[in-house]
Order: sequence, then C-alpha cells, then structure tokens
Amino acid sequence: MRQARVERKTKESHVLVELNLDGDGSISVDTGVPFFDHMMSQLGKHSGFNLTIKTTGDVEVDSHHSVEDTSLAFGQALREALGDKAGIRRFGDSMVPLDEVLVQAAVDLSGRPYLVHRQPEIVELIGTFDTTMGKHIWESIVAEAHIALHIRVLEGRNAHHVFEAQFKAVARALRDAVSLDGRVAGIPSTKGSL
Repeated sequence: MRQARVERKTKESHVLVELNLDGDGSISVDTGVPFFDHMMSQLGKHSGFNLTIKTTGDVEVDSHHSVEDTSLAFGQALREALGDKAGIRRFGDSMVPLDEVLVQAAVDLSGRPYLVHRQPEIVELIGTFDTTMGKHIWESIVAEAHIALHIRVLEGRNAHHVFEAQFKAVARALRDAVSLDGRVAGIPSTKGSL
C-alpha cells in the first residue's frame, strides 16, 4: 500500500496528515483555515488520493503557521507514500481551465526539490486568507516532497479562481506522475534511484 501517516508538532501547530496514493478521492480536511481547507480538498479530490488532514494551530495570531506546517506535512507524506518510486510514471502534467483562468502544471518526482511559480498579481485577501501564502504553500510542499514543480497561470484575474485552478492542475499532474505503469521496470531513472 502506497500510504503514509505524518504527524508534525511544534509550539505553533499540531498537524496530522494521512495519505493514500491509491485511493478514490475521499477527503477530510480541517486546518482551521477555511479557504485553505477548500484548496487542500481540491488537491485530494482531483488527484484521486485519499487525504485526511487535521491541523490545530495558533490561528489567533494568523493562519501562517497552520498553512505552512500543513503544507510541509503533506509534502513529507507524499514523499513517504511514494517509497522507492519503483514502477511509477514519474512525470505528470496538466492544463486546467476554471472560467477565465487557465493553469499549466508539470511535476517530476525527481527527488530534487525545485519550484517555478508564475501567477499574476491578485488581491491580498480572499476573505481572511492571505494570498501571499500561495507560493509559500508550494515551496513547502516541494521542499518536503523532494519534487520539481512548475506552475504557470496563463490567464486569469479572479483570485479565488487563480488559486483553485492551481490546486486542481497540480492534483491532476500528481495523479499522472504517481500512477503505476506496467511498462516501467523498477526505478524510472538511468541512475537507478530517485
């Protein structure tokens, strides 16, 4: 079973992430940050992963610690669930429209963390959610998952749509990349490891 359970405790938050890469898109997300819950739910649903997240944090300060620590824990869970990566497709990409927004995402489960993130200027708040956290969410996931991720918002102006389409696009790219491929013998790298 390609699954992981990660618990992350700091003085600022307590995060539990349970991830099953071979799920059916069953999700339960509660971070104490409603907009972020909505985004992580998109990630779980559209990747086809089973994803449970429970975070308690110092949201009375602001949402930063809860969002960051949840993102780090999710990245770690993804890395652990992939194991040695034998038999996976490794690469995945997607193009996702959401009304006026168009997002392209590409991922390489390379073992090397690298992020390229391009999005237009958007409003700083969606409700009470700080949109400047957007890039940092992806940086945190990439750092712990040890993946290369490229996200480009090609069109778009509505902040909610810009965020949501990114999460859906990354989900679809991950869905392809983690898929098992019967034509792949062992590790999909000439180096013999990822």
